[in-house]
Amino acid sequence: MIWASATLHNQMVTTAVIGTDSPIGLTVVRELGERGVDVHAVGKQADAIGGKSRQARRFTVRPYGPLAAWLPQFVARHQIGAVMAVSEQTLAELALLRGKIPNCVIIAPEPEKFALVLDKSATLAAAQDIGMDVPDSWQPRAAQDHRQLAGVLKYPAAIKWSDPVAVIDRLDAAGLPLEKVEYAAGPEALLAILRKYDRLGLWPMVQEYIGGYGFGQMLHMHHGAATLKFQHRRLREWPPSGGISTCCTSVPLTEHAAQMALSEELLRSIGWEGPAMVEYRHDPATGRYVLMEINGRFWGSMPLAYHCGAKFAWETWRCAVGLPGEPPPVLKQRFARYLVPDTKHVIAQLQNGALPAAQRLKLLASFILQFLNPAARYYVWSWKDPRPFLSDVWSIIRKAARRDISVPAPAPQIPPAAGILP
Repeated sequence: MIWASATLHNQMVTTAVIGTDSPIGLTVVRELGERGVDVHAVGKQADAIGGKSRQARRFTVRPYGPLAAWLPQFVARHQIGAVMAVSEQTLAELALLRGKIPNCVIIAPEPEKFALVLDKSATLAAAQDIGMDVPDSWQPRAAQDHRQLAGVLKYPAAIKWSDPVAVIDRLDAAGLPLEKVEYAAGPEALLAILRKYDRLGLWPMVQEYIGGYGFGQMLHMHHGAATLKFQHRRLREWPPSGGISTCCTSVPLTEHAAQMALSEELLRSIGWEGPAMVEYRHDPATGRYVLMEINGRFWGSMPLAYHCGAKFAWETWRCAVGLPGEPPPVLKQRFARYLVPDTKHVIAQLQNGALPAAQRLKLLASFILQFLNPAARYYVWSWKDPRPFLSDVWSIIRKAARRDISVPAPAPQIPPAAGILP
């Protein structure tokens, strides 16, 4: 078993979930707690929303320092029987502790497999080996003539780090932020972005920009086969030029079935076990599915899967501790919103003079009417578990009282021809 270092049969075993400050961590806590798992939530802040959930039996502020420096003692002190993590950086640390903490199931992928999916270049190479469509990419290096190569690329271009976890410490030491993605409309804009990283001697990867919309296929792999599947389409993101999903809708599994089979084949070919989202740009006009990356962790739109009945955290825990299989769930068709960043998206787009007035009005009307749609669900809010939302609102109010809050200026927009959706 790839994701477990031991086998447990007591469903009430205390499980630590590290990274409960986000809607992803909150969803993990809810899924496990609703199935009777004794959840010990761990978050960076005292007001971590996952720690406020009624499904969290206990909460601890994460101790300072590397995971290996405090987790073994934490497990022993609180009699933890299993550990899960949310963020890529924490999951990478947790993977190195597999088999090293007695009587505790470390629910994390093998380090070598995790390193492969973190490295976008390696992921794209694996995808090409099975015939998948991937974007044209260029990894700038010190010995190359960046200006000459920038002059022959297709534009607009997307700039992103091949392995964000591997560079985050070096970026931080240089006082540079980790940008999820940046865009360049032409050679000079690209060179300006690359020059920011000259002093590091390493640069992010440059890819052709792919039109269409964000499309994700989520699978839980166990012993080489998918035990749970789900898929969704992104409707809105923050920032609008590309970032986290703020509004997304489920897509029936009867659609895109051939691509789902390819996603499963890709994960099987690299020996992946556990949850993963295979992320594409899909253009219905051309029929292309272009692979962007594999998220080998719980992903940002996981609350949508939860609300539709696809419980990936529970499936991961169940397989890791050796509980029997279950029938596939009957999935509901819904959409979900991450309300605060979704509101930022709408405000930024309303201020974007490059968008036609009719398109901005349509966006505003859609945003408002979605509150009345019975299929709407939310990343944080739940009638059954309201405290995380109320705590989040109170935290926002307290922060607003300490400083002036202003809406960020709209992010630079990709030309409409590139296919950005509102």
